[in-house]
Amino acid sequence: MRGWFTLTLGLLAVVVGAVWTVQGLGYVSGSVMTDQRVWAVLGPVLTLAGLGLLWRGMRSRRRT
Repeated sequence: MRGWFTLTLGLLAVVVGAVWTVQGLGYVSGSVMTDQRVWAVLGPVLTLAGLGLLWRGMRSRRRT
């Protein structure tokens, strides 16, 4: 059960991080986050953390 939670959280982090990145870079308009450097930096950081969670979740599912 823990593996599914980790995978879900990792996938959510990857998607949110990608959205933050494209908003921070100015590709998505109509938001307060558009063209803000902080979101262009935090987005990839969150995406990498999400990829790490996905990797960890996949490892835990293989062991059980």
